[in-house]
Amino acid sequence: MLVDSHCHVDFPELGDSLFDVLGRAKAAGVSHLLCVCVNLEDYPNMLLLTEPYSNIFVTVGIHPNTAFDPAQEPELGDLIRLASDPRVVGIGETGLDYFRSSGDLGWQRHRFVQHIAAAKHVGKPLVIHTRDAREDTIDLMRSEHATDAGGVMHCFSEDWATAKAALDLGFYISFSGIVTFKNAETLREIALRVPDDRILVETDAPYLAPEPHRGKTNEPAFVSCTAERIAGLRGISIETFAELTSDNFFQLFKQAPRYPV
Repeated sequence: MLVDSHCHVDFPELGDSLFDVLGRAKAAGVSHLLCVCVNLEDYPNMLLLTEPYSNIFVTVGIHPNTAFDPAQEPELGDLIRLASDPRVVGIGETGLDYFRSSGDLGWQRHRFVQHIAAAKHVGKPLVIHTRDAREDTIDLMRSEHATDAGGVMHCFSEDWATAKAALDLGFYISFSGIVTFKNAETLREIALRVPDDRILVETDAPYLAPEPHRGKTNEPAFVSCTAERIAGLRGISIETFAELTSDNFFQLFKQAPRYPV
């Protein structure tokens, strides 16, 4: 069985029909999923929506593109308190994004530092987003000792040098449906080079549906398409790849119980 290591099933595109979404996921061989937080305003509803399902794990954090509002920006103590909830298995998503945000982004870097500190304090891994900010992301991970918390570079679409730097810091690399796109040959080469014990797969649903579903609303069931493509690249069966990526997920997110589904 597969694990969708990063999705947003609380978003309306999926949350309004979550029972059916999970049914399709199970039929596609997807046993567990990680629902990733992007802002604290919607976090309580995310917890409420996913609470009935023991195979949905959650994170807490603020996406780097969530607008900066001094009145809403959490202090380190706030993040630590929220992250101490036993249902929370990771911190994020967090990181840096210079593609969608512009101007003085000191607030974004400060937010990232706060998340790293919270993750180290509670002993839960980071879910890191980076776009057009690869050098600053890695530099902050190094300077703030993010390796003490560990984590995953989610929806990876950077170069091999960035992947290698993250791997050297003890991080995992997660691939989304982007790896199936026709113009993603370089990314497929990276997916071949990531060690067996550091690779994950995800959907980032409801976004980035893989081929042959590109253009549709993405959902956890479609992680099987991404897994099949990478398994083929690596010359192993989908069953073997599903087993190793699932094992990797539970090795990283140690507080996620591996209940049978």
